[in-house]
Amino acid sequence: MRTESTLVEQIGAVARRSAVGAFRQRALLFFPMLFPLILFAINGSALSRVTEIPNFPTHNYRAFLIAMPFVQGAMFVSISAGTSLARDVETGFLNRLALTPLRSEAMLVGQLGGALVLGTVQAIVYLLVGLATGVGFASGVGGVLVLLALSLVISFAFATLGGLLALRLGSGEAIQGIFPLLFVTLFLSSSSLPRDVIKATWFREVATYNPVSYLLEGLRSLVIEGWNAQALELGFGFALALAAICLVLARPAMKSRLARA
Repeated sequence: MRTESTLVEQIGAVARRSAVGAFRQRALLFFPMLFPLILFAINGSALSRVTEIPNFPTHNYRAFLIAMPFVQGAMFVSISAGTSLARDVETGFLNRLALTPLRSEAMLVGQLGGALVLGTVQAIVYLLVGLATGVGFASGVGGVLVLLALSLVISFAFATLGGLLALRLGSGEAIQGIFPLLFVTLFLSSSSLPRDVIKATWFREVATYNPVSYLLEGLRSLVIEGWNAQALELGFGFALALAAICLVLARPAMKSRLARA
């Protein structure tokens, strides 16, 4: 019991340091949050007539599009988390932590604390913007809470991906260079159109096999459909699977990085 308490305390201490560092870098907080909102505003207006397509699930395109900023913001969180951890690798701070009684799990999970705080702030902002632009929730108040929870799980999942890449690559520049690849997965998903109305067969197939589609659809279901158990299970499932895989792979990467030093 005491060991578990100590681990939690260690994670909390590292996470506080990570969170404070994230808020001190206001550019990393403001611009990654603003960019998805700009795209939301532009696409929400320019593509509003898409709702005239037969079988489109809603008459309010912003209600369909609101899931996109949450996932896009989570991708920015992954870059922020990865860059921050890579900076600690480059400056030797991670090696100094290794000389303390901190456990490797606390070092890794705690380093992602700042990213999780950033994801929380982003999710609340995106939710308020959605409500202010007329987006309603078919799932009610409970759906709003579940959407925030799913958004945080997605942000944490992408943060673990950023952490894994940082430990593997050890360079902030390399982490930032991977962001365009993440962006491609977003646009090759059901971010702009439901999969069942995408006419291009190859695009529909890619979107179907793209896990990002299910993250979007889990969030979107709470806004448009109400309580869709399958969409939520897939959304939470893919996010948790990504987090679990990255954490499992990050542990040996952490040991390797420290052993190399």
